[in-house]
Amino acid sequence: MFRAVLPRASPRSAFRHAGSRAIPNNFVTPMIFIGHSKRGFASEADHDLVIIGGGVAGYVAAIKAGQEGLKTACIEKRGTLGGTCLNVGCIPSKSLLNNSHLYHQVLHDTKKRGIDVGDVKLNLTQMMKAKDTAVEGLTKGVEFLLKKNGAEYIKGTGSFVDANTVKVVLNDGGEKTLRAKNIIIATGSEATGFPGLNIDEKRIVSSTGALALAEVPKKMTVIGGGIIGLEMASVWSRLGAEVTVVEFLGQIGGPGMDAEISKQAQKILGKQGIKFKTNTKVMSGDDSGSTISLKVEAAKGGKEETLDADVVLVAIGRRPYTDGLNLEQVGIEKDERGRLIIDQEYRTKLPHVRVIGDCTFGPMLAHKAEEEAVAAIEYIKTGYGHVNYAAIPSVMYTHPEVAWVGQTEAEIKASGVKYNVGTFPFSANSRAKTNLDTEGLVKFIADAETDRILGVHIIGPGAGEMIAEATLAIEYGASSEDIARTCHAHPTLSEAFKEAAMATYSKAIHF
Repeated sequence: MFRAVLPRASPRSAFRHAGSRAIPNNFVTPMIFIGHSKRGFASEADHDLVIIGGGVAGYVAAIKAGQEGLKTACIEKRGTLGGTCLNVGCIPSKSLLNNSHLYHQVLHDTKKRGIDVGDVKLNLTQMMKAKDTAVEGLTKGVEFLLKKNGAEYIKGTGSFVDANTVKVVLNDGGEKTLRAKNIIIATGSEATGFPGLNIDEKRIVSSTGALALAEVPKKMTVIGGGIIGLEMASVWSRLGAEVTVVEFLGQIGGPGMDAEISKQAQKILGKQGIKFKTNTKVMSGDDSGSTISLKVEAAKGGKEETLDADVVLVAIGRRPYTDGLNLEQVGIEKDERGRLIIDQEYRTKLPHVRVIGDCTFGPMLAHKAEEEAVAAIEYIKTGYGHVNYAAIPSVMYTHPEVAWVGQTEAEIKASGVKYNVGTFPFSANSRAKTNLDTEGLVKFIADAETDRILGVHIIGPGAGEMIAEATLAIEYGASSEDIARTCHAHPTLSEAFKEAAMATYSKAIHF
């Protein structure tokens, strides 16, 4: 998914485990909630649940609540459901990534396949239209699902009046007041700006502007070599821009990407034409001229250098978005990073007010938000729910794709656990060979004593789909031998997954 991921250590440092639940360090024991509920309140409420925010977390919660028979209202000010992910993130970026890859492949990768192609031209307007068509169809589909499941969709901006009352300033004018037994905050996140650079979404852009450029820039500089930055770098590089990625850390992909995989990704993307400046910090920017000038230098200090670009993409991460909620009115607290503080059941200090998705703890991933949405409704309805934060996959949709789940080798080494590593290259996989798409590998890390899988890291074709098997394996506590002894169809890319598992507990057959 298109998304900015918090460092992988963050979920583990932000949560401590109690059985199958993940609890924030600043967890407030549920016992203090006793006596907070208002006797007789059920007769006063007009809704069982009001959800503020109609992004992935919010709309999934609304659908699930409707399925559970709860009278539910979902408030969203954008005017379309789906939040950042569906409107200006995961979905539109995947459209551009897929179609720009096809364009690049036709230009550079057909002759050896026996396909002679004539004059090939980019129609950027049509490419953007295809992206918008996909987004429009999906947003309407989500709106239909809310209606189908009996959840009310209110277009407007919600804020707290008191602990059980939400005021909505309607997009079409006027106001509406809702009383609810339960409230869920799911307001998501926003792009983090860069000091001194004014994001106008034309020349200096966030990911939102990078998805809607009117023409291919001659030069683009990307500040931030995480997933968002690299995906957008790939799109515009394929379409003809000269792209330079500036990354403060010593590796691309963010701290969550395994170091071995990150090195391979940088090497492969470099061969595709993207330039990298790692261990480099941006000191200042000047957009007063015909091009934008960035002053950069080594992260540890050194000689200053100037980079000029027609477009600068600021992709240094995302931050929780909670503006305008009037949280101080009801005493809901934030931590030092702006995340809303919750307990293990997503409850704030007010037990009937829960928070899910990007505006609270954990990785900022759409699928993580979906899992929390379902769990939150289950807590409201039944008193129990479950999300395994140790089995949340991440995917970078470049080509080749990069995907991982579980711990990195560096994290396992730091923990002192003895481990085994097994790898298998796609260059030895028959399907990858026939597809002429052989870059990358599958890497398993397993406990040396128990053989239990601790982490799986993939760079290669279909990595984003293949990681589902690894996530299932970690969810059920599988060993590398379990995977190795499971028959995989031939010839498929997934055989590389099986062979990497074989290499972890014994030896691979085909390498």
